[in-house]
Amino acid sequence: MPPPDRGPALHVHQYACGDSWVVAAAGDLDAQTLPPLQRALEAAAMRRQIVVFDASAVPFADSSTLNLLLQTHRTTRLRIAGAQPQLLRILKMTGTDATLALYPTVTEACAAVVS
Repeated sequence: MPPPDRGPALHVHQYACGDSWVVAAAGDLDAQTLPPLQRALEAAAMRRQIVVFDASAVPFADSSTLNLLLQTHRTTRLRIAGAQPQLLRILKMTGTDATLALYPTVTEACAAVVS
């Protein structure tokens, strides 16, 4: 019996944006697909003080994603850009929307003044 179709794999792209480092993900985020994003965020946190997670192409994220974002937040100034409704709902339900810096776009996240 063939394995179930999990849909497209997670794609991670990284680039500099001013003083920030952007880590963009495309695809669903769960415990099985998360490792490439985790490696990218960890490397970005060592590279720059401000890391922007571009979540605009992430239609689904589970609690393992939330855990990764909180871990990253502890090691760098994490900004989340373009979070889709499902991720926003998780952040709001857990109260982490008040802890994590949320921005509508990557451009706004990169341009925000460090406080």
